[in-house]
Amino acid sequence: MAKVTKDMIISEMIALDRGIIPILMNAGMHCVGCPSAQGETLEEAGFVHGLEVDDLVNEINDYLEKQGK
Repeated sequence: MAKVTKDMIISEMIALDRGIIPILMNAGMHCVGCPSAQGETLEEAGFVHGLEVDDLVNEINDYLEKQGK
């Protein structure tokens, strides 16, 4: 089963499942299409946006589990 970690590049996470995009956007990370998403980790982006990254990782992994990924 696929799982994301905070050290994954945002574009890698989106490649796993595009359903991750709304989760990131709801968290305030509207940069999913910007060039930074190609080389920035979830932890780096979360820091910039002032997010609790571990909570976001759990939310994404819960979503992936429900999708059977």
